[in-house]
Amino acid sequence: MIERQEIVSGQGLRGEIRVPGDKSISHRSIMLGSLADGTTRVEGFLAGEDNMATLQAFETMGIKICRCRDGILEIHGKGLDGLTEPEDVIDCGNSGTTMRLMTGLLAAQRFFSVLTGDRYLRRRPMKRVVEPLSGMGARIWGREQGEKAPLAIQGTHLQGTTYRSSVASAQVKSALLLAGLYAEGPTTVYEPHLSRDHSERMLSFFGAHVAPIDGGVRIEPRPHLEGREVFVPGDISSAAFFLVAALVTPSSELLIRNVGVNPTRSGIIDILQKMGGDLELTSPRTLSGEPVADILVRSSRLKGIEIGGELVPRAIDEFPVIAVAAAFAEGVTTIRDARELRVKETDRIAAMVKGLGSLGACIEALEDGMRIEGREALDGGGEVDSCGDHRIAMSLAVAALRSRSPVTICDTACTATSFPGFWQLLEQVRG
Repeated sequence: MIERQEIVSGQGLRGEIRVPGDKSISHRSIMLGSLADGTTRVEGFLAGEDNMATLQAFETMGIKICRCRDGILEIHGKGLDGLTEPEDVIDCGNSGTTMRLMTGLLAAQRFFSVLTGDRYLRRRPMKRVVEPLSGMGARIWGREQGEKAPLAIQGTHLQGTTYRSSVASAQVKSALLLAGLYAEGPTTVYEPHLSRDHSERMLSFFGAHVAPIDGGVRIEPRPHLEGREVFVPGDISSAAFFLVAALVTPSSELLIRNVGVNPTRSGIIDILQKMGGDLELTSPRTLSGEPVADILVRSSRLKGIEIGGELVPRAIDEFPVIAVAAAFAEGVTTIRDARELRVKETDRIAAMVKGLGSLGACIEALEDGMRIEGREALDGGGEVDSCGDHRIAMSLAVAALRSRSPVTICDTACTATSFPGFWQLLEQVRG
């Protein structure tokens, strides 16, 4: 269902909020809870469309998952060898995390399976996981020689591997680590920069033998995983929209409670602080192996900066809204080394250049990023298209807060994939 949302600029953002649970951690809690022996209780699970695709996938493979009150799940795991062959294809919806991580897991099972998804997911590159998994002995077929879904997987015996990834990708790394749970011998993954480490943290939390090494991570096979109590913190990628909205909207002061601040994900905080943003982390703590804090953010006068290198994988999902912050920063912001943005749910470089440009921002595309010259406000208005991408839709909503004319964002139903209730929460903090 295609929806439209109109945004009119107005007063600052004020109050105290919580954002939905972390999408990445929610995915992994379902996967590892299903592979563990005993019951795993998950509090704060994000019931967005992407995570529900993962949940339903494991239900089709024989895992009982009880949805209790207050967003709590109980997963009745069956151990490493407890999954059963699904009777139908597994629909991953729009979730690249579901498809890529499941490809690694299913490659080691004793049955046949097929993964598919919506029209956007079927366009996304899959060879980045298919190729290294094939090097472990996996038997996987897909369109365009395994580059595109649907993927057909005949589970088989795998061999441990040492793989040097050309990109810092948590999805590639996680797919290999999940396959490595079943392989003969250890599996080691090296990356050019450290990608988000939720998989390593949660694998260790459930009892797997995971060890960081210089430039990578190694996992030993056949651990005994045990059910756990998992607390899912608020998703920093969801908090990012409100962080930027409060920074660029005058007279704003916003407190966001219980946000995950994993250092492999906190690049957005480092970037906004380098731009001059007034952000304060309070009440730091660790829950279920993940660092958590409250974030206080106030309106700030931002400045343009250069962004690239190791910061990029730590903020890869937040670059659409970082581009919005740059659109109102004094001077020029240049984003480089972010070619990965071109193969997300859409080409996010092209989508943000088109969307922000139509609103009057001074923005141009680079091969691996963007160049943005900040302005006081945007003179454009009218309609902008999300391209069916949840992060593009929400980023353009933040930009619209500083437009001199009303903005209508088309195709906003996609926000349900990661942030159910976004539009209502945005109106709430605007008074």
